[in-house]
Amino acid sequence: TEYDCVISELLLGVYILTFLIGLPANCLAFYAFSKKVSKNPAPTDILLLNLTSSDLLFLIFLPLKMYEARHGVHWYLPRTLCSITSFVFFTTIYTSSLLLMAVSVDRYLGVAFPIHYRQLRKSRYAVASSVFIWLTSGVHCSVIFVTEHVLDKRNSTSDICYENFTAKQRSVLLPVRFEMSVVLCFVPLIICMFCYLKCIHILYTQPRISPEKKRKAIGMAVGTLVVFLVCSVPFNLAQVVGFISNNSPKWRQYALLLSTFNTCLDPIIFYFSSSTFRNNTKHSVFAVLRLHKKEELEGTSSRDGDQN
Repeated sequence: TEYDCVISELLLGVYILTFLIGLPANCLAFYAFSKKVSKNPAPTDILLLNLTSSDLLFLIFLPLKMYEARHGVHWYLPRTLCSITSFVFFTTIYTSSLLLMAVSVDRYLGVAFPIHYRQLRKSRYAVASSVFIWLTSGVHCSVIFVTEHVLDKRNSTSDICYENFTAKQRSVLLPVRFEMSVVLCFVPLIICMFCYLKCIHILYTQPRISPEKKRKAIGMAVGTLVVFLVCSVPFNLAQVVGFISNNSPKWRQYALLLSTFNTCLDPIIFYFSSSTFRNNTKHSVFAVLRLHKKEELEGTSSRDGDQN
């Protein structure tokens, strides 16, 4: 139908835009944090490296979603690949929310309890937290495989990927989605709001803190909350509505579309939360500009030589 064509074109356009913006930004971030972690690993950098890895994993599988949108939101690839793509898609979305929460907690502890936190600030705690977050998201999202391959195998020949569920599938899937929304989105959102509001309050009550540091704290807080409110909250509200009404609302697809922008907005958080990312970004940009300028000068010299 015409409506389906509009939906597929919208999906494809957003996926392509997300891929073109998110991939280079997150590749740059991955380079910056990998370089820092290999030399002097700090808890925040380890968490942000995992956040970047989550975004890159999402972007690697995004072309498969482009393929789906290009074919009118129909899936003509192997059914198992549909389940794997959906698993990665949702796991990385919730992993990002939990990692943003972990970064906010790390920031709050560093500001509120600087002396004690400096003594306990170990990189292994950040590594353990990251592993726990990945496992938590992965275990929750494994319901995708249960729904697709255990509860109802009759859909194995369907050309629709992870949609149009039977009553038996919905009886398991909708409650799990509701629990995931509460535990993996709304609770992290509340924790982030508490941590960043406390950080801003503490920083502004300390006269010795520079205005630049205060601005960065506000930028970090606003950036994180924007990611949650724009990318995560609408989709998870749709999950809650689906649980209450026993059927996913039609606007869930649009809300899920907003979640794809997560990979484009995360670099904003990287910029405010890590001097490592800021410095490497500047160095990389300047290096490209220097190289471009050098090529122009060499080209000019070459043309002048040919004229002579």
